[in-house]
Amino acid sequence: MDSNERSDKRAPTTIDVSEVIAAMSYALDLVEGQPEGHCVRASMLGMKLAWEIGVPDKLLAPLFYALLLKDLGCSSNAAKICYLFGADERSVKQDFKTTDWTQRSATAQYVLRNVAPQGPLHEKIERIVRLAISGQQQARELVQTRCDRGARIAGELGLPEETCAAIRSLDEHWDGQGHPEGLAESDIPILARIVSIAQTTDVFIMRDGLGPALDVIEGRSGTWFDPRLVRALLSMRNERHFWDQYMSRDPRRFVHEFEPETPLLNADEATLDRVCSAFSQVIDAKSPWTACHSVGVAEVSVGMGKILGFSPAELQNLQRAALLHDIGKLGVSNQILDKVGRLTAAEYADVKKHPAYTYEILSRVHCFEPFAKLAASHHEKLDGSGYHLGLTAKDLSPADRVLAVADFYEALAAKRPYRQDLGDQEVHRILAAEAGDKICPEAHQALIEFLRDSDFQPYELAA
Repeated sequence: MDSNERSDKRAPTTIDVSEVIAAMSYALDLVEGQPEGHCVRASMLGMKLAWEIGVPDKLLAPLFYALLLKDLGCSSNAAKICYLFGADERSVKQDFKTTDWTQRSATAQYVLRNVAPQGPLHEKIERIVRLAISGQQQARELVQTRCDRGARIAGELGLPEETCAAIRSLDEHWDGQGHPEGLAESDIPILARIVSIAQTTDVFIMRDGLGPALDVIEGRSGTWFDPRLVRALLSMRNERHFWDQYMSRDPRRFVHEFEPETPLLNADEATLDRVCSAFSQVIDAKSPWTACHSVGVAEVSVGMGKILGFSPAELQNLQRAALLHDIGKLGVSNQILDKVGRLTAAEYADVKKHPAYTYEILSRVHCFEPFAKLAASHHEKLDGSGYHLGLTAKDLSPADRVLAVADFYEALAAKRPYRQDLGDQEVHRILAAEAGDKICPEAHQALIEFLRDSDFQPYELAA
């Protein structure tokens, strides 16, 4: 692997943090089963409401990031929802936001629609009975998991407590009937109240249109939502310029108009690394079988890259690509990701789309350009038998080859639901058999040297 083949691509010196986070929020929309741009539109609407009611300037920046990142914890309950309902968790989540849980008939209809929709009648009945017995407790725990994890990741990003508190309490309702703590009225942080009404309004607008959505929100004034915020929202009904921007094909073009002047995050490489680390947690939380997969692939990739003489800039891009390589899996149902046994042809076709989703998400971010293609190439093979593009040896850079081997190794060495655990010897036998035709032999040798000289253990086995 000739070092002259490598280009020393460095990340641009100018980093627009809001652009990065707004673009990455599209990945969160995937997990929640929402139309793309949901978090961005909620941010525009939430900031507009904050201005309308006179939220203090010092809270505007914390609110802006709470709106964009409100769903940071959304992947943490995906597997549990899939298990409880026996359904695609994205559909279950999408329907959740439009159901009025204060109405027993609406709750019953939601359960009937979403429990085992493709399963036999006896399975549907069994699941409904289990949900009926523990429904409220399960709902509270699911929301608690989502909100707590989202708040924790926001804190690790360096965002203030006001942002974390807004994410933690975004599913609380004005009348105290929300989750996870049952807070009511002014006990709910004002930023959380704004996030709540903004996200729900967007869901109904995208489903039913502006007029019907505003009617729903008005009907939930004093129950779900702070009446003052409902009045402010209704007063915006005829602001055509705002709604034109809101409903545009790419609302990200306008998000800067709603960003406070004083940013909370520094526009530097360290912040970019924290963003990559934060979203790797979102990715890995999607399935219990990949609890630390992205971190493991990143550690192995960088170790291999050092052995092969990669430059500091190449190692930086490789680490970021490794942390985010599976972000496209956020668009794949846990019914497939956690399936015990062999996938059907249709299910495998869905899985094979995830590198394309990865590229689509990362390529939205200007400063991710140096590694977006690398991240999306982790399943390509030297002989063209990989996916999603079917690239061959001549198309694959040294970094592409390293990431592919690191991902392959970590996936083999870790526990998976669809096969028996593999011993160390079997893992290396499989890798050796693929070296030369499918995976790069130099990268494979670098893996062997890294494992020999380090104390790395696959995270799922070491936990």
